[in-house]
Order: sequence, then structure tokens, then C-alpha cells
Amino acid sequence: MGNLTMSIKRFMQNRNTVTVVGVILAILVLYFAYTARVNMATKPISVPYATEQISSGQKITESMISTRAVPRSMIEGEVLLNKADIMNKYVSGDTVIPKGSLFYKRSVVEKEQKDADSSLSKPVGWVSEKLLVNTTTTYGNSIYPGDYIDIWVKIVYKYSDEELTYADTRNANKIRYGKLFSNVKVLAVYDSVGRNVFQNIDERRTPSYIMIALPEDYDSLLKKIEKLNIYEAVIEIVPTNGGLKDEPDEIELVSEDIANFINQNTTSND
Repeated sequence: MGNLTMSIKRFMQNRNTVTVVGVILAILVLYFAYTARVNMATKPISVPYATEQISSGQKITESMISTRAVPRSMIEGEVLLNKADIMNKYVSGDTVIPKGSLFYKRSVVEKEQKDADSSLSKPVGWVSEKLLVNTTTTYGNSIYPGDYIDIWVKIVYKYSDEELTYADTRNANKIRYGKLFSNVKVLAVYDSVGRNVFQNIDERRTPSYIMIALPEDYDSLLKKIEKLNIYEAVIEIVPTNGGLKDEPDEIELVSEDIANFINQNTTSND
């Protein structure tokens, strides 16, 4: 026994041996930690989802909810995991829950909060604005109230060389294209006669314009786009994942270059 103890003591006193053992232990720790994290991320959990499209302000009944297994790594945002937190609640006034969608915390409210909400509510001093859309530009009618979009602008010269007898040619051959605003909230989606596209899920209404709200100076800049002198502009909307967040990012002017170009090519009276 004494010889065994002495052998172990000598073994542990060998610096090279201790280094090798330490490296092996570190590798084992990293391996098991990594394996545990992978298993946690890929292990499916049961989450509720909508079995049908649920309109803004509508009460969520048990028949509208089912569950399915989803890997944790695929869950983004504040997803509600318990049916009890959803059933008999209401869809918030600025949201539509598509068929097959998970339920997010910001989209499900108590009746009192639903009654206090308005789908066209906006911060004090902001201006409501329409953007013309169609089924294609709304990505197959998949942009809903409560979603967030980025606004892109493409500005091109609109006259031929023969017509250019009075205008400034300095920028005539240049095309400007980029993101003008980010994190713009969609307040409502309407068809050509002003009906809420998602109010009646039994009707297939075609989107004609969306309502947004902007700070006054941003709204003024947006209005100037259609009044560019020798240029024409195309406004494009691109969905973001801002609606998945409990506290979405602030609306932001992204391109100072495009903003300056718009201001320089319109008058203060436009």
C-alpha cells in the first residue's frame, strides 16, 4: 500500500504529467459543457401557436390555440410558452396574429388594455402618413398592423438629354438608393375603399395602402420625395423583426446623404 501511495505521489509531482492531466480535464469540461448547450438548444419544447388568423382586438379562444414542438434555438423574442397565458386574452389593437404564428407577449393583452389601445395611436407630435402598397410590395399581403418596416428610396433622373434645357445636370446621371428610415411601425393596412384588410378574416381584401406615423421632420422629408424637381423616386418597404421585441428600436433616419439630396433638390415651400 505504501508503495502505491508513493507511486501516485511521484506521478502527481511530475510536471509533464500534471500538464497532460490538466489539458485532458479541460478538454473534457469543454466537451461536456458544449454538449449540454447543444442539447439545450436543440431539445424541442412545446409552444402554443395560432390555428387560424386572429384579428386585432379579437378574443383568443381555446379552439384558436394548439401546440407543437419547436427547438429552443428557433424561438426568438418574448414567446408565450403556456396556453393559460393566452386563452381568453385579446389580440392587441395594433397587431394581427397570422395562422401558424407563435404568440408573443406584446401581442396578447387583457381586455382592459385592449379597450384602451387604438390601432392608430401614435406619439404626441407625430404625423400619420399613407404609403401606397399592393399585394406584391407587402410580400404577398404578409405585412400586418404592429409589424415594423424599413423605408428604402431609389431616386433616378427622369428626363432625356434632349429635355434637359433648364435643369441642373450635376447629378443627372447619378442614382441614389438606400435605406432612409428604419424601425417604422405599421399602424394599419387598408384596401382601396378604406376597409381594414385584416378586420374580416373571411374576406380576401387586397392591400392598397398602409398607415404609419413619423416625427414631423421625418414626415416633411418623406413628403418632399414626390416633389423632386428633375428626379423621380420609388419608395420600397422592407419588413424587419422589430415586432418580435417587447421594446422595439427607435425610429431612425439612416441615410443623411439621401436626406440632404432630397432637401437640396426641393424648395422650402414644397
